[in-house]
Amino acid sequence: MNFTIVLSMLLYCNLILAQADVNVPEAEKTSETQSCFPDMCDFLKEFCAMKEKQRVMETRLKDSENQNLIHFKTSVENSFGAALGEGIFAAPVPGIYYFTFFYHAGGSRAVFLYLMKNNQAVVTTSDHATSHDLADNGGSAVFLQLQQGDQVGFLVSQV
Repeated sequence: MNFTIVLSMLLYCNLILAQADVNVPEAEKTSETQSCFPDMCDFLKEFCAMKEKQRVMETRLKDSENQNLIHFKTSVENSFGAALGEGIFAAPVPGIYYFTFFYHAGGSRAVFLYLMKNNQAVVTTSDHATSHDLADNGGSAVFLQLQQGDQVGFLVSQV
């Protein structure tokens, strides 16, 4: 409501100024406009400055969105798969990454699957040996905060 009133007031004031300019000599136009409506001139200057700030902020937001999209695409393009401990993922950019992994193990031997971050176990899942169970499936998932260059991989141990 306030914006509509201000906009209407601006249009009305501009109309008055335009009508006043019709019969005023050129030399008097500048001084009359500034002396008659100094508050309006200040308001218009502030309004224009606010519009410019908004334009700059919109540009920065768009640039930031584009950078986030580039980082996301890079992360997706660098996704990886690993089997029996082979395959290392190196984080291309700092961020929070989601890892999920699954296994299928025979029941006759114990199997341990470790998700490693920079050569340290972060998540472990396992299947214990049993004489009555022929095979098991399992898995896990984790969110990891990684810095650029951090390495993530798997280590499999069978006993």
